[in-house]
Amino acid sequence: MGKSKKKVVDLKPEKISDEQLQKVQQIINMMNRGQMDLGIMETRKHKVLHDIASIQEQLTTMQGEFEKEYGTYDINIQDGTINYKEDEPSDS
Repeated sequence: MGKSKKKVVDLKPEKISDEQLQKVQQIINMMNRGQMDLGIMETRKHKVLHDIASIQEQLTTMQGEFEKEYGTYDINIQDGTINYKEDEPSDS
């Protein structure tokens, strides 16, 4: 007796449904948008951090000028009053 070869039919689906495809594409697109938005925010954050560092340098420079001119950089930023320490004599 000879062996006959029977073709086995694979019943596994080849593709997901169109509805499933649309849903997974939508989810991936939302995730990509979220990652892009996060990247934009991180870029803005990086710039703001650099801006703050620059502003801090400006403040430090100005404090040095106040220290040199007035002997202190303790200034009331609401009204400009110089806050001298109690034990420091005034120049007047």
